[in-house]
Amino acid sequence: MLLLTRDAVFTWSPATLLSGPLPAIQANFHMPAASQHQEAPKNEGLRDSDVLELQSFLKLFRRNSSTETPSQPGPVYLVGTGPGDPGLLTLRAVQLMQTADVVLYDRLVSDDILRLVHPGARMVYVGKHSGYHTRSQEEIHSLLLAFAEAGATVIRLKGGDPYVYGRGGEEVQYLSARGIQVHCVPGITAASGICAELGIPMTHRGIATSARFLTGHSREGGEDMLVEQTACAADPHTTLIVYMGLQTLPFLQQQLLQHGLDPNTPAVAVERGTTPSQRVVFAPVDELPTRVKGAGLKSPTLLVIGEVVALSPGWQQWNEGGRPLEWRQAPCSYQAVGQDDPLLTLAVGLPPRRTDLAGSAKE
Repeated sequence: MLLLTRDAVFTWSPATLLSGPLPAIQANFHMPAASQHQEAPKNEGLRDSDVLELQSFLKLFRRNSSTETPSQPGPVYLVGTGPGDPGLLTLRAVQLMQTADVVLYDRLVSDDILRLVHPGARMVYVGKHSGYHTRSQEEIHSLLLAFAEAGATVIRLKGGDPYVYGRGGEEVQYLSARGIQVHCVPGITAASGICAELGIPMTHRGIATSARFLTGHSREGGEDMLVEQTACAADPHTTLIVYMGLQTLPFLQQQLLQHGLDPNTPAVAVERGTTPSQRVVFAPVDELPTRVKGAGLKSPTLLVIGEVVALSPGWQQWNEGGRPLEWRQAPCSYQAVGQDDPLLTLAVGLPPRRTDLAGSAKE
């Protein structure tokens, strides 16, 4: 088993963390070949807890619990961080990030957002990338349970919204079945954030009467489910938003055209939307796979297909500019948020929500 942190890779397992002997920890580990394709962290000031620190942390919590009144398990908060711009975080998310004991975070949570976690929190990276997972979902479940049972306040930071292709429902089921209180803080999902950034209304009177969210790959990695979903998605009055669709884009396009979608239907692929690294490729749907490949877009990339794409000012500028391979947008309103930002002061100053005996949160 591997613990991938921003500084090193350690061999361990959840069982080792909880009760086994400490593994030998050396300095200056190198990333294994299987993970070299991952992007290097942009902020060297961020650091993850190693195995020794996490074990000491758990022992401290357990010792305090044994010397005081028997403690209840700590709560777990599934917190959506939105599409990447820290200005799109909810105040509730920022408030919790300033009070958590442990933070388990995903690959899509930006460094600018991680800077808002208070310095005393233990950071645990559990990111996933196509073809390489630092932790299986089952191991993430075990870690969340272990920290909560020790009495810690645990935050699970997720890109976008925890309940939109974020596997939040699975984590709630697992923890709730074991007596752990779980609360979800919604985030702006990529579809909403990116469409708003580009000026694309997901629904528009007379053009699109519905929006359909689709994942580009199934749990088993096959295409049978995608065939069934695209059969219902090739509707000229529906906006189709595809998450995680880069690898299956050629197949997705083929299926949509086979089921009657107009080849000239406007479409857009957006890499790292709402961030300074945002890249945008406009194209009619019959040209989209070729143009996306030519631009070299990488994950995470969101696809939006439908007539509403033509309402975007960017689509109009792209057309008037000779349809370049990649559309260059004027700088967006992205602004990094630091520990001394007034927004952070406001969020931390909010009163905590009350929780009744049944565990339901109230404002």
